[in-house]
Amino acid sequence: MHPSINILKADPTLPPSKPKLAATALLVRPCHHQTEVFMILRNKRANFGGAWVFPGGKIEMSDGHPELHKHSQGISDQVASNILGIESGGLDFWIACIRECFEESGILLAYKSSGELLGRPTSSEEKILNNYREELNNGETVLIEMCKELNLTLAVDQLAYISHWVTPETELKRYSTRFFVAIAPRGQKGVHDGNESVESLWIEPTDALRDGESGKLPMLLPTKRNLEAIVGFKNTEELYQKKVSEQHEVKPVYPEIKGSNIIELP
Repeated sequence: MHPSINILKADPTLPPSKPKLAATALLVRPCHHQTEVFMILRNKRANFGGAWVFPGGKIEMSDGHPELHKHSQGISDQVASNILGIESGGLDFWIACIRECFEESGILLAYKSSGELLGRPTSSEEKILNNYREELNNGETVLIEMCKELNLTLAVDQLAYISHWVTPETELKRYSTRFFVAIAPRGQKGVHDGNESVESLWIEPTDALRDGESGKLPMLLPTKRNLEAIVGFKNTEELYQKKVSEQHEVKPVYPEIKGSNIIELP
């Protein structure tokens, strides 16, 4: 584990904390016949501060609001729950992933009333989106209002579930994180929020892995493994379709820290 990453350790005399549910998005895009992925640098003050990660965060109660389910297109809660192997509430992870992605990158996976994916917004749309992004980052539950004002539906069918990682019991803040991959809509650039994340970049996964090994881009094991999972595809569409076909095969990973080593346990 890179020494510059801020990891809050749990008190060993206390029971381990219960993992909070979370969702994270690997946004990919084609670039010069290669695939790039969007990554952000966590603020040093935050947990996992100093690490390069993907946009993501905790599932909020508001992500399960019935109105948001109605403003989601392509996957029902039953289908999403079956993919995750849970009884209900699966769609909340897809919705949270889209919300967190928008908050932390500015990229919004949504359909317009015409049925087309939202691409490059107009100047008036961009102003509205920026205002809602700021409110969301301030903790306001305004995702439904944004969808209604811009006549959008969340493009949950543009996300493919690829992995599930649970934070070791030795850490103070624990998460049960579902990782997804999505092709970034053409025309949306992506930029960090300047608060929780202080830098951002688009990078080829192989370059990110190389820079992770050298220490240039400090990152955690789940980040490395998810980068490895998107290497070796001809293009973003092949990558996405392959991951869609494998969604029911995802098994949770429970890494444990043994000394200076991290052991992955299925």
